[in-house]
Amino acid sequence: MSRPAVLKALGGVAALVLAAGCSPGGDTGARNTSAPPGSPPASSAASAPERPAGDGRVTVAGTLTEGLRSPWGLAALPGGDLLVSSRDERTITRVDGRSGAKTSLGEVPGVVPGGEGGLMGLAVREGWVYAYLTAGSDNRIVRMRYGGGAGDRLGAPEPVLTGIPKGTIHDGGRIAFGPDGMLYAGTGETGETGLAQDRESLGGKILRMTPEGRPAPGNPFEGSVVYSYGHRNVQGITWDAEGRLWAAEFGQNTWDELNLVEPGRNYGWPEVEGRAGKAGFVDPVAQWPTSEASPSGIAYTRGAVWMAGLRGERLWRIPLSGPERSGEPEAFLSGEYGRLRTVLADGDGRLWLVTSETDTRGTPEAGDDRILRLDVR
Repeated sequence: MSRPAVLKALGGVAALVLAAGCSPGGDTGARNTSAPPGSPPASSAASAPERPAGDGRVTVAGTLTEGLRSPWGLAALPGGDLLVSSRDERTITRVDGRSGAKTSLGEVPGVVPGGEGGLMGLAVREGWVYAYLTAGSDNRIVRMRYGGGAGDRLGAPEPVLTGIPKGTIHDGGRIAFGPDGMLYAGTGETGETGLAQDRESLGGKILRMTPEGRPAPGNPFEGSVVYSYGHRNVQGITWDAEGRLWAAEFGQNTWDELNLVEPGRNYGWPEVEGRAGKAGFVDPVAQWPTSEASPSGIAYTRGAVWMAGLRGERLWRIPLSGPERSGEPEAFLSGEYGRLRTVLADGDGRLWLVTSETDTRGTPEAGDDRILRLDVR
């Protein structure tokens, strides 16, 4: 499906498309393109019920900036500007939140890009920029001093947590500070499936730590940063209005997942994929055939989790009521902008959305990659 070479502001509500996608890649490994047995029936735009205004409609208000290369992580600065990482170029760029003007903050030393690894997730806290990156021997989290002024540069990286397994696939990479002030990270099992069930390994986990990298108080396993386990590849984490943690996860051949994450729980990989109803494992709150999602970043705003799809090339809305879904997931922007990597709420009912066509798995066109402004009503 062709995409516009330059961004067009959409005049109406984006179409809801729940049919399977056909874009290549998104997570390494062969995938089935047909819906697996037990898949819920797909809904078409024509048959989707009309929803009243103010119930989660999303429109593209415009392009903030374009011409980014392999963008991955996105973090907001206190004044409203954004920081975006380039996975393969190892750089961090400051983007003016109003004009979209770009200022390079330089290359992060020690990053060794390769496969799905490189310079990935970003987080900002009290004069520090945190980054999840692939180094020569491992994946790790570092932090760099940054004053936040227009002319300021990043300081030298200081290790926060090292020893996260690395691979050419399934490197995880998303980091964020939670409402409790602790730093959370989603990791992958690097294709070694046994790591996900090994609580001594940092691979295939969601980690929770202090800003200095120590095990956070109240963690479920004494002396460990492991918060939950049994994950295949977590690239999206967010919190709802009540402080519940949600995570998006790549499946293998059958189901991608959105999980409600609770401390010490086992999310099943590689024993189960998707809903299994099997004792000892947590079932996802929502699941998709892998052709429709390949989920990366997620964000919460206006009563729903919004999930960026790579292979699925669409933005999913998952409405929530407390710890459960309040309705069926809905797809927006299907095929309009290609692969979608990261979504970030701005705290005012709007979203920033980062495309991912220049990550070696897309089909970049003029202007790719870009940060889009989305209005949610």
